[in-house]
Amino acid sequence: MDRRSFLKTSTLGGSAVAATALAAPAYAQGKRTLTMVTSWPRGFAVLDDAASYLVAYTEAMSDGQLTIDKKAPGELVGALEVFDAVSSGQADMYHSADYYFIGQHPGYAYFTAVPFGGTAQEVTNWYEHGGGQQHHDALGEIFNLKGMLAGNSGSQSGGWFRKEINSADDFNGLKFRMPGLGGKVLGKLGASVQNIPGGELYQALSSGALDGLEWVGPMADERAGFQEVAKVYYTAGFHEPGSALSANVNLDVWNDLTPQQKAILQGASRATTYVQLAETLSSNGAALARLQQQGVKTLQFSDDVWDAFGKASAEVMDENMSDEIFADIRNSFETSLANSASWINKSDAFYVKQRIRVLGG
Repeated sequence: MDRRSFLKTSTLGGSAVAATALAAPAYAQGKRTLTMVTSWPRGFAVLDDAASYLVAYTEAMSDGQLTIDKKAPGELVGALEVFDAVSSGQADMYHSADYYFIGQHPGYAYFTAVPFGGTAQEVTNWYEHGGGQQHHDALGEIFNLKGMLAGNSGSQSGGWFRKEINSADDFNGLKFRMPGLGGKVLGKLGASVQNIPGGELYQALSSGALDGLEWVGPMADERAGFQEVAKVYYTAGFHEPGSALSANVNLDVWNDLTPQQKAILQGASRATTYVQLAETLSSNGAALARLQQQGVKTLQFSDDVWDAFGKASAEVMDENMSDEIFADIRNSFETSLANSASWINKSDAFYVKQRIRVLGG
């Protein structure tokens, strides 16, 4: 389907038509500045870190000839309005998590994370060498976007709770924040699922508007202060085993860039993913220890709960298979995942298990 026709018949169409017309790019002495709206408050660990890396690498790689003007939520549009803003041309690009936009198309979940999906390395394998980038491009054509992965949080925690989860029944009626298809899984278990922007989560949890939430992992969660208002922390989750962040550029703006400028943005995005993921994973262990010192109880879900996650996840994924684009993306992703796992399970995963057995830790 032609992307312009799709926009007229989709839920995006109204906001796209109403949005401000594409602003003229800023030029001065050969320089170009792109306005980037983000879903992250300034200073948010991991997420705004990634956006800031992207800004810094782009300027450094271009020797200052290509710069990004980063906007936090509320400075131009709201945290969850960035997709529509860039699709319509109100801003040049956004940095966010694409699974926030499964309302536009469920296939966007794969460019962040899906339940029981890939680790950070497996997602990168698919994106760079298994067809993921091509699927991102094809989906972006519909919405006037050019997508790139620009960050990854690694494996995300199971979340913060006021009380322990002893069975899947404990999710029934629980007011819980979880975006993406993972949130739909918890909905099948009876949870009242909400997608609240990150900057509003602490207040929602402390006020009782939420009974629990998932955010990122120890480094980001500690900085957000959730340990001050909840003390039960499940360290492994089913929903985001390797959560990619993305930078999407308005397609008209992208097509107007020079080949060099495009290459710089792609290189800066890859560098952002590599460095930010390493920073996060290197910091999570120490952050977890500090959380425990503050009285946080760290737990794992029982096998029965994991089985319930798995059953509900299969239902959620299968419900989207009538959409041809979603089915194509899913098949591509799962083929790549199987190829990666066939070696990883016999090498890295087995080695780590033996290292722990022999040396402990």
